Amino acid sequence: MKITSFAGATAAVAAAAALTGCYVVPIQPNPTQTTVVVPAPAAPGPVTFSARLYPNNDLASAYGMVAAVVTNDLNGRGHFSTAIHGESFTGEATRVAGSVKDGVANGAGNRGSYLNCRYTMNSPTLGTGSCRMSNGAVFTMHIGS
Repeated sequence: MKITSFAGATAAVAAAAALTGCYVVPIQPNPTQTTVVVPAPAAPGPVTFSARLYPNNDLASAYGMVAAVVTNDLNGRGHFSTAIHGESFTGEATRVAGSVKDGVANGAGNRGSYLNCRYTMNSPTLGTGSCRMSNGAVFTMHIGS
């Protein structure tokens, strides 16, 4: 059977155009495909540092070296706690406005004393500073291990 030029060409083009919108969809899913669920990374939690307060005047010498704990909430502030001569101090630490390294910490004791500290973080985990108790005792502070 011989196709006439105009009629045959028209039929071939019509058939090709009708088939271009078709695609194949599998009836059964491929059993070799595996779905892997990757959990989102956990948000970083608070970071806890040790701090050591060393006596820096005669009043502080009576207390000796004092250990403290500082917890950075990773939201611009942190919490600290220590015990000096049987008095428990708790407070908050924040960065100085406009500084990424300098901060202040203030804490109240359970017997009415207070503690004021200024510090500078030399790295994300190490810092130095000084603390003054309400009775005049002064300490040099080292943050980190």
